[in-house]
Amino acid sequence: MSDSTPSRKASRIVSWGLHAFWRFSRGMTLGVRAVILDDQGRVFLIRHTYVAGWHLPGGGVETGETALDALTRELREEACIAIDGAPVLAGVFFNRRISRRDHVLVYVIRHFTVLGEKQPDREIAEAGFFPLDRLPEGTTEATRRRLAEILEGQPLSPIW
Repeated sequence: MSDSTPSRKASRIVSWGLHAFWRFSRGMTLGVRAVILDDQGRVFLIRHTYVAGWHLPGGGVETGETALDALTRELREEACIAIDGAPVLAGVFFNRRISRRDHVLVYVIRHFTVLGEKQPDREIAEAGFFPLDRLPEGTTEATRRRLAEILEGQPLSPIW
């Protein structure tokens, strides 16, 4: 199925509409992302159907939802991964590319269960674990910065 099929176009329109609604209807938006590291020196990344590049999995915190509830939900949906231990908050980042009101909480997760292989769907084109020294082409700068901050001790940037 190509990216120009009616269902993909409709999905992108709905996604754009929801993002526009969230951007203008909330005083501040909050997102969560996960740096999921396995014992083989790999990180879990996703590639969306609607935005270029490889990213850390995660998403928006909904009204009435805690950040950890959102993280748990997003990882099940986007990665087929369940969190087994307490995630460690690595930082809070201002994401001015999304809006002047968006912040992202980044958690490090080392204890988890893979529930199954993530299959492509309307939101996620590809997903998987990648060696830290061989990240896929197109890994976003923000993802690379977070990994350098967490794993190499680079200074934390307040900007996503």
